[in-house]
Amino acid sequence: MSSAAPPVQNETGADFAGIAQSIEAAVRDIPPLWPLASSVAVNPFLGQSAKTLAGTAARLARVAGVSITMPRRWYLDRIDSGAIDHVDLEWAISIAAAEHRPAGAAALLAAARMPQQPVQPLPTVADLAAQFGIDWPAVIAERLGNWASGYFDVGQAIWAAPRGKGTYIAWRGVSTHDLTPEILGLTGFATHVSQAPETPAGAITRAVRTLNFKKGQGLQTYFHRLLMTLGGWAQYARYQLWRAELAGQSDTTLAELLAIRLIWEEALYRHYGKRIETAWAERVAAYATPSVVTADLAIDVILQEAAEHAAQRSLAATLKAPRIAVQNEERASLQAVFCIDVRSEVFRRTLETLSPRIQTLGFAGFFGLTAAHRRFASDVTELRLPVLLNPALETVAGTPEDAALDETVRIKARLGRAWNRFKLAAVSSFAFVEATGPLYIAKLVRDALGMHEAAHPDAQAPRFDPALDSQSAAQAAESVLRAMSLTRGFARLVLFVGHGASVVNNPHASALHCGACGGYSGEVNARLLAKLLNDREVRERLRTRGIEIPHDTVFLGGLHDTTTDEATVYAQDFHIDEHAGELAQARSWLAAAGEMTRTERALRLPHADGARAIIMRSRDWSEVRPEWGLAGCQAFIAAPRERTRGRNLQGKAFLHDYDWRHDEGFGVLELIMTAPVIVASWISLQYYGSTVAPEIFGGGNKLLHNVTGGIGVVEGYGGVLRGGLPWQSVHDGERYAHEPLRLSVCIEAPHEAITSVLRKHPQVRTLFDNRWLYLFALNEEGQIEARYAGDFRWTLVDGPAIAPAARAM
Repeated sequence: MSSAAPPVQNETGADFAGIAQSIEAAVRDIPPLWPLASSVAVNPFLGQSAKTLAGTAARLARVAGVSITMPRRWYLDRIDSGAIDHVDLEWAISIAAAEHRPAGAAALLAAARMPQQPVQPLPTVADLAAQFGIDWPAVIAERLGNWASGYFDVGQAIWAAPRGKGTYIAWRGVSTHDLTPEILGLTGFATHVSQAPETPAGAITRAVRTLNFKKGQGLQTYFHRLLMTLGGWAQYARYQLWRAELAGQSDTTLAELLAIRLIWEEALYRHYGKRIETAWAERVAAYATPSVVTADLAIDVILQEAAEHAAQRSLAATLKAPRIAVQNEERASLQAVFCIDVRSEVFRRTLETLSPRIQTLGFAGFFGLTAAHRRFASDVTELRLPVLLNPALETVAGTPEDAALDETVRIKARLGRAWNRFKLAAVSSFAFVEATGPLYIAKLVRDALGMHEAAHPDAQAPRFDPALDSQSAAQAAESVLRAMSLTRGFARLVLFVGHGASVVNNPHASALHCGACGGYSGEVNARLLAKLLNDREVRERLRTRGIEIPHDTVFLGGLHDTTTDEATVYAQDFHIDEHAGELAQARSWLAAAGEMTRTERALRLPHADGARAIIMRSRDWSEVRPEWGLAGCQAFIAAPRERTRGRNLQGKAFLHDYDWRHDEGFGVLELIMTAPVIVASWISLQYYGSTVAPEIFGGGNKLLHNVTGGIGVVEGYGGVLRGGLPWQSVHDGERYAHEPLRLSVCIEAPHEAITSVLRKHPQVRTLFDNRWLYLFALNEEGQIEARYAGDFRWTLVDGPAIAPAARAM
């Protein structure tokens, strides 16, 4: 993996080599932030997975001044209500580190009811300087945010900021003319910037010397602390590195931002001199000391794990409860493959209640096709695939015969963009409002009353461009069908149902779309897969590979709108007159399931008076909670649908169909544990972080949001970019809508097979060993049989431990 540090320059010599290691480590501690247009859930603890929750809590307390568990009152209320009981507390105590293990539940509760010590971060030079009357951390955030919003702009600004030859050089070019710091009292700042070393490496090295860090001790923690003060700007720069490394390249943007932040520190240290010298020396020594898990942090982690154990007991009870068996020997009338998204669980459950001849399946919503897609008449490439992967296919909407229409639409779109830019331009904006404002009255009224139409996906069917040869197409089709355990028993009508969200006036709209599709809606991938499987030559090749699709089976793509729970079937993509009856019945079932799902969802959403209100929320430009997204997610289940069918999982579980008996070599199991499970963990931990530490991992208050640079939001007029989920996505105004619990992964497969995957993928194993995820094995009845205890050990539920599995199966 390429280094994130700037290249070493001659002027820095060997000194920088040691510093570079600290830069690299600090850069890896920062999670990436995707832009709004294609935002996906990101694990905010991505750089901390090698530590436990307690170790991470200790570190983030020092570098960010936050707690990463819930307020004590939240746990105590659940204990008092019985939701967390004695069994849960004792279990959490049993796995706690010996040095912080209370002597039983009574001792834990006594300690939990004692006042907590406030969490304080290690101060920066700017923090120390702030005691003299100027809030320098706020000044730095405002000035750097003001510059970064233009530098990183992706099309929102009318006049683009100069990029220069790099981030550091571009900032110096602007800051040497910025008099704001000097007006506030930091005299000579512009000169200080102009006289800084020409390279970021030189600037970092000089600052380290000026600030008296000896032999690099404490530098990683200090650098991490400085990067955390940059908020989403640091995270967006980390995204640039992520994207570069995915392409086999590197990027130094985040390291250069660190150099910029260090120049501020150096300038403040020189300005305040003797007034902070002694205090800063003490802080330098503090940075060099290792983080320590305090008794308070240990109690919080034990309470968190007790809450998670309580949720796991509830899940186990749900999976163990008697259910109505579906006895149906006939061929299914409809098979519908949905995304594993937790919102699909509710729709699938209601759909299945309408007929025993309806079968639903769960699979990652990109449907195994990693597409770089262009919408009709668009030059923008959308990566409709998980962010962990590179695109392998190029697709476009529309046919080659649409070329003339395509050009007409392009010209119309360009004129629209030019008109919008004119409206926003500094030289015309005021005159524009005076001259044309009255013409917009009708539009404003329609929008205010929710009478506008939401944007719809392309009507034109997507196609592969260039087209796939039949062998490649068949290989792709086989891989997808085997991965979703759909290789036999095909119905006459099979739907692949992607998902998206219809919302207006919502900068975070892409966060409600399909994370497996890179933050876009999933109908493109669904329609592409249907196109593959309806191809006669592909079917013939599949038959020779052991997958025989009946001649009367037809595949169609669809879209589940998770905001309105309306379902669209793209029947126009194919000539299917002989399936008119099945299609009409399927649409009727989907409509009925949508109505039932809306009724259930209305019980959770604030001020939603029945199913009709759910639809109206999608058209309300003032609605801050059009839907709950994936709030409430708690579990990931990979098993045949028969194990969970008829069980009410309350929209809290990702459901992935998997039958290990047909997984020769356990290649599909490995794929599930290294891709969908990881994506689900990112979602779970993003909701977790946005709930427990909204000040650093949350998106802030929607009512204060302003989109900046076309990439993210700030609260108010400027400052740090906000990453993560808005507060309204996890809280209903009175209580939490999301319970921050780490994901419980339940897989029906032999323990040895699961352990083998962990041995093969140490990074995945680390997530489970450090309990960022919990791992359970299900038996053939779909009930939890064993818990993974770390270090390749399993513990039978209500039974003895299982020794580590042999390396060879």
